[in-house]
Amino acid sequence: MMQINRVKRKPVAEINVVPYIDVMLVLLIIFMVTAPLVTQGVKVDLPQASAEPLDQDSKPPIIASINAKGEYFLATGSENGDPMSVTDLATVVAARLQLDPDTPVIVKADRSIEYNYVIELMTLLQRAGAPSVGLMTEPKQ
Repeated sequence: MMQINRVKRKPVAEINVVPYIDVMLVLLIIFMVTAPLVTQGVKVDLPQASAEPLDQDSKPPIIASINAKGEYFLATGSENGDPMSVTDLATVVAARLQLDPDTPVIVKADRSIEYNYVIELMTLLQRAGAPSVGLMTEPKQ
């Protein structure tokens, strides 16, 4: 009878990392593509002041913006949102505050805008149900 010699293989204790690298590269590409889309707001030249920033643990605020032309915007997640009328802005803010009344409301106004526009917007937001309205600034340099 013929005898077959079998070679015993030792188990390999290495991890194949190639699939993990592939997954990481795909995730990196996804994040690189989506990161510019996440920024929100309207280009506004904010006044500078030394103020305390919002807590990182707080809810994302509702940001009502006024640009230098006096047009109203609401932060919706798109870079170039369309201008809104004052009544539309008040309706959207009131609806969001009914869903979550603890959401902070912030006014983001261009530094060259007349003070009257800011006061009108703050009054409008308080009528829409905002318990308090904050003002957004840039830190002093």
